[in-house]
Parts: sequence; structure tokens; C-alpha cells
Amino acid sequence: MADPIAKTVKPPRGAAARPAAKGASGARKLVKAAQSVGEAGDGRAAGGARPPGPRERAGEARRAAILKAALAVFARLGPEGASVEAIAQAAGVSKPNLLYYYPSKDALYLAVLEQGLALWLSPLGRFTEADDPAEAIAALIAAKLEMSRDHPEVSRLFALEMLRGAPLLKPVLSGPLKAVFEAKCAVIAAWVAAGKLAPVDPPHLIFAIWALTQHYADFAVQVRALSGKSLSDRTFMDETRAAVTALVLHGALPH
Repeated sequence: MADPIAKTVKPPRGAAARPAAKGASGARKLVKAAQSVGEAGDGRAAGGARPPGPRERAGEARRAAILKAALAVFARLGPEGASVEAIAQAAGVSKPNLLYYYPSKDALYLAVLEQGLALWLSPLGRFTEADDPAEAIAALIAAKLEMSRDHPEVSRLFALEMLRGAPLLKPVLSGPLKAVFEAKCAVIAAWVAAGKLAPVDPPHLIFAIWALTQHYADFAVQVRALSGKSLSDRTFMDETRAAVTALVLHGALPH
């Protein structure tokens, strides 16, 4: 059922509809979003700007509801199988109201990918050469498992995007993500050179952590069918974090 607010509250004055983004322009937007990860401030209004009023807050809440619904629908059906009508229904808004904020399915898909990039990139960027390797690796595993628990659709959507050849994400993979990846491989290599880690291959260590942690999001149905549990079960989450961390550190730490 559509939210009655969506029918009675108009979008904020002066808010222009976003143009549809396709192809190279969409890829450029994603690269820019990836490069801006970690550069945002603390969210407070800059320069003494007034806080948003009720109409602006209603508009932002509606955008958030649309993006949340779109993520769920895209992750389940893929960009080809999803429809604007299905997303509008899931968001509890009318189709015209959704199209005001995101004027095409492509624009909405791009917005969902932009939002997911911050979650995707942030855990890997946290450790430095000065950190204790065991603590840093354990923290990365914990962060990725928390992401699989709290935002499984993000992981599934990125998996679907990879399976379709990553038409929008290729520039991100070869640009911002590759830069972060290579920097963290260098950190791991420095740990190995210092004798703090066994002679592990840095790229494969990161790939293994991604595979082990994202499995619980991408294959959540299988995990529940075989174990009867999910990461939403606090005890199972703790067991999973301990088991995955032990497996990785057993192979990565010097013996």
C-alpha cells in the first residue's frame, strides 16, 4: 500500500530531478563516489547553513526509502528483472513520486550502486603498516561479516554486477578499488618482510577474506538450510567470526 504521505507531501521546492545516467557518465559518477569515500565531513551543516525543514526531511526520508527498496529489488531480480513499478510498491510510494526523485530505472540503479560503494570500500581501507597484523586482519574479518549480516543485499548486488560483466563498475575496479587494494597489499607485504606474517601472497589473502566473509551474505539461504542458523543469530555470528578469524590467522601468522 502506498504511503499516504507520498501522495500529499510535495517534493522540496527547487529540487531538480536527477538526469538519467548511462554508460560512461554513469561510470564516472561511480568513480567519483568511490574516490570520495572517507572524505565527507561529520554531517553537520557547513557555514552556519540552516538545518533542513520538515519538507526537506520528508524528501530525504522518501529518497532513503526508495533506495532501500531499490537495493532489495535489484539484489533479488537484477537490473534487468527489476521494474520501477515493483520498486515503487516496495518503497510505499507512487510511481510518479519515485520518478520525481529518480527519473529512470538506470538512474535509480546507479544511485544504489553509489550508496553501496562506501560500504564496499570502507572495511579494506582501515588497516595500516603500523597496526598489529593479527588485530588488523581480525578487525577486517569482523567488519566484513557485520556487512554481510547488516547489508547482505549490497554484497549480492555487487555479485550480480560482477556476473553481468560489471559494465558500470569496471572503472571503479580498475581505479579507486584497485588503488586501495594495491595499497593494502603493500601493507601485507611489509608485514611479511618484517616477519610479522608468514610468507603469504597478499592478493590471495585479501581474496580469501572476501570470499569467506561474503559467503554468508551471497549464500545466506544455503547457510541457513545447512546449519539452521544465520548471522542475525548473535551466537552464530560470534562463532562465525571466531572460526573464520582462526582459519585465516592460522595460515597467515608465523609458526
